Amino acid sequence: MSFELLAEEDGARRGRLTTAHGMIDTPAFMPVGTQATVKALSPDEVRALGAQVLLSNTYHLALRPGGERIARLGGLHKFMGWDGPILTDSGGFQVFSLDHLVKVSDEGATFRSHLDGSEQHFTPESVMAIQRQLGSDIAMAFDQPVSWPATAATTKAAMERTHQWAARCLESQPAAGQLRFGIVQGGFDEQLRRESAEVLMGLPFDGFGVGGLSLGEPKGVTYRLLSLQTAILPRERPRYLMGVGTPEDLVEAIARGIDMFDCVLPTRIARNGSILTRGGRINLRNRRFIEDAGPLDEGCDCYTCARFSRAYLRHLFMAGEILGHRLASIHNLRMLVRLVGETRQAIGSGRLAQIMATLRDQWALAPLP
Repeated sequence: MSFELLAEEDGARRGRLTTAHGMIDTPAFMPVGTQATVKALSPDEVRALGAQVLLSNTYHLALRPGGERIARLGGLHKFMGWDGPILTDSGGFQVFSLDHLVKVSDEGATFRSHLDGSEQHFTPESVMAIQRQLGSDIAMAFDQPVSWPATAATTKAAMERTHQWAARCLESQPAAGQLRFGIVQGGFDEQLRRESAEVLMGLPFDGFGVGGLSLGEPKGVTYRLLSLQTAILPRERPRYLMGVGTPEDLVEAIARGIDMFDCVLPTRIARNGSILTRGGRINLRNRRFIEDAGPLDEGCDCYTCARFSRAYLRHLFMAGEILGHRLASIHNLRMLVRLVGETRQAIGSGRLAQIMATLRDQWALAPLP
């Protein structure tokens, strides 16, 4: 593994992360392939959008089809037909979002499968073993996030458990060439966030995820805590903001020194006919698009915008045609990959402040879908 910083400007960073399955130019947006697929799209289509790295989820793949089965079938890359880098989330967020269905101790977490109700048990060791079977390029440590608002006692206990689990994750043998990222937590308390960053940076992780943000807290709190932790985390290792991917959040996080992102937002809202444009989100189900012959977004270079009109996509959604989901997903993913790519190219050019100001103007007042 190598992570090279190529340029820095006003807190933002442009770099290159080398993994066992290729290089990742950072900042980078990772399309989410939770269950070994980016919904509605083929790997070739995702690659054509400019994506270099995908995210898959340990929790979901462990329950179905299982880490051992994927290993027998040649590993996750071969299984899903993607030859580029893959990051696997440890499943901590998914496990603890089960709320009353999960019981946690210092040993690990016991929960009921959302698929069949069977009892499951995750520990730091078992989660890293599953990721070893998957053969991902980047494996995330098992952590315990908390949602807004969380009590001080709950937050502190979850943070300390995350630190204990992080050390145990490092004791597990990784797959050949597999990088391991720790996850800083601390809820919404500045002192705990500072403490978590300081503890985790003392462990020999290859990079760090910033977890537990955008879980219901005000945006101002998100950005303040993000700035606090990126100021502490090692400059020479990559930083990954987990589960965040609205255009405005991407812009603000890049400005605060984040290198990697993932979010289900572009494909999830696409399935409901919600489209990302430079002027904000639009909902194609609105009658005003019934005879709109224009592309989804003027100036977009994606396949959908080059070939089809808003009126046509609206027709597909109103008719319940799956092609509408596919075309909308192609556009929304390309929009975010392109946004991050344009920002990445600007870092070090002396134009970043101007570009950031323009992007903030475009997205800060984006209407809700």
